[in-house]
Amino acid sequence: MNLQTKQDFTALAMRFLSPLLPLYSPGGALLHLGDTGATYPQRTIGMEAFSRPLWALAPLWAGGGRADAFLPIYQRGLVNGTDPDSPEYWGDPNDYDQLFVEMAALACAILETPESVWNPLTDTEKAKLGKWLDTINHHDLPGCNWLLFRVLVNLALDSVGMPCSMQQAAADMAEVDKWYVGDGWYSDGPAEVKPQKDYYNPWAIQYYTVLYSVFAARRDPARAALYRERAVQFGRQFAQWFDPDGAALPFGRSLGYRIGQSAFYAACIWAGLEPLPLPVMKGIIVRNLAWWLARPIFDRDGVLTIGYGYPQMYMAEQYNAPGSPYWGLKVFLLLALPDDHPFWACEAAPLPEELTRPGVIPQPSADLLLQRLPDGQLNAYSPANYEKGDHGQFTEKYGKFVYSTRFGFSASRSYVQLEQTAPDSMLAFVIDGWTFVRRHSDKFVLLGDRLLSEWRPFPGIKVTTELVPTAWGHTRTHTVESNIACTAYDCGFAVPKFAAGSEMCIRDRSAAGSEAEAKNAACRCVVKGAAGQGVVINAAPNTNLYDPNTVIPAVRYEIPIGTAVLNTRVESRHN
Repeated sequence: MNLQTKQDFTALAMRFLSPLLPLYSPGGALLHLGDTGATYPQRTIGMEAFSRPLWALAPLWAGGGRADAFLPIYQRGLVNGTDPDSPEYWGDPNDYDQLFVEMAALACAILETPESVWNPLTDTEKAKLGKWLDTINHHDLPGCNWLLFRVLVNLALDSVGMPCSMQQAAADMAEVDKWYVGDGWYSDGPAEVKPQKDYYNPWAIQYYTVLYSVFAARRDPARAALYRERAVQFGRQFAQWFDPDGAALPFGRSLGYRIGQSAFYAACIWAGLEPLPLPVMKGIIVRNLAWWLARPIFDRDGVLTIGYGYPQMYMAEQYNAPGSPYWGLKVFLLLALPDDHPFWACEAAPLPEELTRPGVIPQPSADLLLQRLPDGQLNAYSPANYEKGDHGQFTEKYGKFVYSTRFGFSASRSYVQLEQTAPDSMLAFVIDGWTFVRRHSDKFVLLGDRLLSEWRPFPGIKVTTELVPTAWGHTRTHTVESNIACTAYDCGFAVPKFAAGSEMCIRDRSAAGSEAEAKNAACRCVVKGAAGQGVVINAAPNTNLYDPNTVIPAVRYEIPIGTAVLNTRVESRHN
């Protein structure tokens, strides 16, 4: 699909939206997209699916676009969903309620296009909608990006003259400001509780603070200016997370939001910010959308699925319901731009040469060491520093040694068998048939050219790992202090198993050690160990984010009681 003009982007948005039309409830307030569950009830699941298309619909309407079939549905749905006497009432929210998350889309719709979703309502209907939204001011919220949902709700209520709490909004913004760590990066809550830096910067904290800088520009000019400055800083760093082919780094939680990866740049363009030249930002957005459209992310009816590169429940979090993937529609904030905005006329430009040049790029504020390889792939070395409250597969999403834009990563089915663990980019210890990997680092040091971490996979085993990038990959030096004799597998990337030209081989090189290679016509990964035995692990199906069938080259080491030093080299290429 060509993506150049406003018409092109509108057509793409409708490709995401149109399959939803026959699936709304009679009263319009609920949308049924599937039968999988989440930590919240079915009524809330239906409300979530109703709200999230607004991330595209509201900007479309605000920018003069037509989506006539949806407008009466949403006007009717807002009325029925907030009327306690309606059979489609969304319910009275409780503390920490998912409904508060979904209020953000409603609030932004009111702020962006009140003529579409607010003005047509009667005074009574407005009062009920306002009262329901205001419940967010009378309940507890988790101390994370959720606070920004409450800020947006209060800004929206204030904009239409409804009861609100701007005092609460100010307190929430003051709390968010405490999470700033530098270079444009935030932690998603207090750093001592949630230290990880991930996509909740670009699609939550940075996205909403950019919106705040526009919606609250007159009310809070100093903070608005500060947020715009930080967004520019962040935008220059975040561009390094994108592959020249459009892929964004698969790392961290909530990856099921897919196309939301480039939404931050859409917000910048909408707000008149240029952390990068406009054609470069357009290029990031266009290539990322094209990368996603080349993958089977829709079901046979055109509805988005839960997963990443294909339908895949293993990688989902407990808060991922059938409507959750539509959070990614935030990228369509672009549709609010006027028809004559230069974005629509400019050509998409490639990433600047300085962002794609082979080499190592430290991002200390993000706790990551990035590496560009000569073939363009991006590797990110991670210290396994993340919150202890696991929403689903956090070990795999934050704890692997390295993440790659070309190979993705694998989410374990279980830790009972090595094949089900699918421990790509991990050192996996097998003890009594169970697999143990790095879950959290006790401590880590990020240097300019390497990453060191100390971790304990199992009581009685301590590992100190040094990761050093090389021209085509990296070396790993593990110092293992163990009270247990066991076996460990140092694993490379997961490589598609049934692709054209698939081949696996083991090479023993006597004094030089052993190596395992998995390759196909598109890519290959080689793992070499000086004192181990090369092996290829047949990962369980549907574990890898990119491909449903993969193999993992690795080197197997026998771990004695005492201290052992393991030296492993991992190299990869992608055509």
